[in-house]
Amino acid sequence: MEIRRAVLEDSDAIRTIYNHEVLNSMVTLDLIPRSEAEQRHWIAEHSGVYPAIVATMNGKVCGFASLSPYRARAGYSTTVEDSIYVDSEYRKQGVGTALLNHILTLANQHGFHACMARVMANHQASLTLHESCGFVLVGIEREVGRKFGKWLDVALLEKLL
Repeated sequence: MEIRRAVLEDSDAIRTIYNHEVLNSMVTLDLIPRSEAEQRHWIAEHSGVYPAIVATMNGKVCGFASLSPYRARAGYSTTVEDSIYVDSEYRKQGVGTALLNHILTLANQHGFHACMARVMANHQASLTLHESCGFVLVGIEREVGRKFGKWLDVALLEKLL
């Protein structure tokens, strides 16, 4: 497995992985799949201090992770939020752990102090992944999301870097 910064050429692979989750799962609260232009813009937004990375196996993108600002107000500038998505064919092979550890290393190198994760409260695999990398549960946001006609709770996890 190789982990590297995402580039524009990864756009279609990232969009395929993400849009599958948008259309078929409740792990993201996005309701509309990303267009090609939106995905390219997303990669451009994640090319600096808030990076996006990809994991590849045999030249194929099998997952991606990114950092985003936690909140817009200046006082939150040392806190980031992570996102991780792994292609369903590559789950339970260490891809998520490798991506999360790598993105946390980048967060630390970029001078961030805390990393937050918002995870669907019933998504045990993501909760376990974050906890295995040192995140702790700080709270549950009750019924803050709605998708496929269901109210969803979101778990908030934190790791100090």
